[in-house]
Amino acid sequence: MSNAAMRDIRQQVMWNRLLSVVEEQAQTLIRTSFSTSAREAGDVSAGVFDLDGRMLAQAVTGTAGHVNSMARAVKHFLDEFPADTMRPGDVYVTNDPWKGTGHLHDITMVSPTFMGERMVALFASTTHVVDIGGLGMSPDSRQVFHEGLYIPILPLMQGGRMNDWLMKLVRHNVREPVQVEGDFYALVACNERGSNRLLSMMAEYGLDNLNALGAYIVDQSRLAMTEAIDALPQGTWSSSMRIDGYDAPIDLVASVTVGNGRVLVDYTGSSPISSYGINCPMCYTEAYTAFAVKCVAAPGIPNNTGTLDAVKVTAPERTIVNAPPPCAVVARSTIGHMVPDLVFGCLHQALPNRVPAEGTSNLWNVRLAAGQGLTGAEGTAFNVTSFHSGGAGARPEQDGLSATPFPSGVRTVPIEITESITPIVVWRKDFRTDSGGAGRQRGGLGQVMEITNREDVPFGIHAVFERIDHPPRGRDGGREGLTGRARLASGATLKGKGFQVIPKGDRLIVEMPGGGGFGDPARRDPAAVQKDVRDELISRTAAERDYKVVLRDDLTVDEAATRALRNGTGR
Repeated sequence: MSNAAMRDIRQQVMWNRLLSVVEEQAQTLIRTSFSTSAREAGDVSAGVFDLDGRMLAQAVTGTAGHVNSMARAVKHFLDEFPADTMRPGDVYVTNDPWKGTGHLHDITMVSPTFMGERMVALFASTTHVVDIGGLGMSPDSRQVFHEGLYIPILPLMQGGRMNDWLMKLVRHNVREPVQVEGDFYALVACNERGSNRLLSMMAEYGLDNLNALGAYIVDQSRLAMTEAIDALPQGTWSSSMRIDGYDAPIDLVASVTVGNGRVLVDYTGSSPISSYGINCPMCYTEAYTAFAVKCVAAPGIPNNTGTLDAVKVTAPERTIVNAPPPCAVVARSTIGHMVPDLVFGCLHQALPNRVPAEGTSNLWNVRLAAGQGLTGAEGTAFNVTSFHSGGAGARPEQDGLSATPFPSGVRTVPIEITESITPIVVWRKDFRTDSGGAGRQRGGLGQVMEITNREDVPFGIHAVFERIDHPPRGRDGGREGLTGRARLASGATLKGKGFQVIPKGDRLIVEMPGGGGFGDPARRDPAAVQKDVRDELISRTAAERDYKVVLRDDLTVDEAATRALRNGTGR
C-alpha cells in the first residue's frame, strides 16, 4: 500500500475519532443539564472548530437548527474576540438570535482549547434554556426586547474565573434561576470535556495542531458533497406552502436550483415579517435549508463546513424567513421547521421517489406555566416545556413516523418527568385515530393529550401550534393529514398561538396533526389496512372510505367486497 493511501487511512481514522470526541461532548451536556429541554429532549448541539471558525465535526446528538446555525456562529465570536486574544480558561457566551441560533432561549458558548501555550481548536455548544425572562415562549411579543434577557457576545469566564456579575444578572432575569444557571455550567462542562478528549486524541496520534486533519475533513467533505449534488437532476424547481401564522396566514415560497456542484435556494415571494414573534432570522432559515438539502443529496456524509458551504440561501430582507433586528423571534421554529417540507416540495419534482410527504413539522410542545401575573398568586408557580409532536409525513416506501418530531429531531419528554417537577397531571396520551393521511404509505399519526393541574387553581399554556387551519399535504395522490386543535374539556376552542389560561377544574386537550400520505390509498395492501384497524390507528369507516378495504365484524378482510369496491363496482 502506498504512503499516500496510508495517510488517507490515518486521516479517516482520526476523523472518526474526532466525531466520537464531539459526541462525548454532547452527551456530557445532556448528562449535566438541569432543564428537561436538554437532559430529556436533547435540544442541544456540540461541535469542534478550527482557528478560522470552520466546523470540523458535529455531534449526531442534537438538532439541525442548533448545529447548522451554530456552525456559522463561531465566526461571530472570533470577530468580537480574535483567536490571538483568547487565553486558557476563557469561555465566551451569547444568546444573540442573529449571531447565535435564532432566539434568546438558546445559549451558545465557545471555548478555546490550548496545547500548552498554543491554541489548537475551539469547542462550541448550544442548549435551549427553560426560561430567559420576558413574556416567555409565547409569540405574543412585538419586538425581541419583549422576549427576555439579551446577552451580546461576552466573556463568561476569563482565565478559569467565572464572570459572577453576568451570572447574577442572568439569575435575576429568569423565572427558573436554578435550572438556567445549571445549564450554563453544563455548557461550560461539555466544552471542557470535548477539549480534554481532543488533547488526549492529539497526544495519541502525535499531533501538535489540527491544520492537516482539518483541511482533509473540509476538502473531502466538499468533494463528496459536490459529487452528490452533481449526481442529482440539474435545473430549477419552485414550490409554495401556506401555514397558519399568528393573526393571518403565512405564505412560504422557494425555488431550488441544482447545478455546478451547488444548491441555491431562494425564498423570494415569501410573506413579509410578522408583527408577532414567529419571525425567523436568516441563520435559522439557512440551518434547516441545508439540513433538507443534505437529507436528499448526501445523508451519509458527516456534517461540517465542507458540506454546509455547498448550499447557498438567499431571501429578501424583512421577509418572514429573513427577519432583521429588532423583530420578535421567540417562536422562529414556527417558520424554520416548515422549511424542509418546502424544499422537499421543490426536490420532489426532480426526484419523485426520494422525499416524504409533508408532516406536522412544527413541534407541538406543551409549554405550561403558572404564577403571579400569569394565572394568579395561588398554587405552585412553575414554568415547563414538554416536547411533543404530531405525525411525520409518509415516505415513498414506508409509513410516516407517528408522534415523532421531524425535522427537529428532539426526543419526546416522558410525562412522568413533567409530572414530577410540576403539579401537572397528564390523564391521557394516545395516538389520534385517523389522523395520519391516507395513502399507499400512510402518514404518521398525531397524538391526543389531556392535561390538568392537580392543584385546584388555574394554569396557562404558551401555545405555538401550527397545522390547525392548513393541514400537512400528501404527495402523489396521498391525502392530507388531519389538522390539529387545542381545546378545553368544557368546550371552548383555544387559539393556536399565544398565552391562554385553563380555568381551575378544567382540562386542556391537545389534539396533534397527522402527517400527509404518499401515493394512492386504494393501492395500500389490505393486510396493512387490516393491521392498522386492529391497532386502532385507523377506523373501520376510514378503511372503507379512504382505502377501499371492507372488513367484516371480526376484522378479517372481505376480499370479494374489497375487490369490487376498488374496481368501482362495490358499495
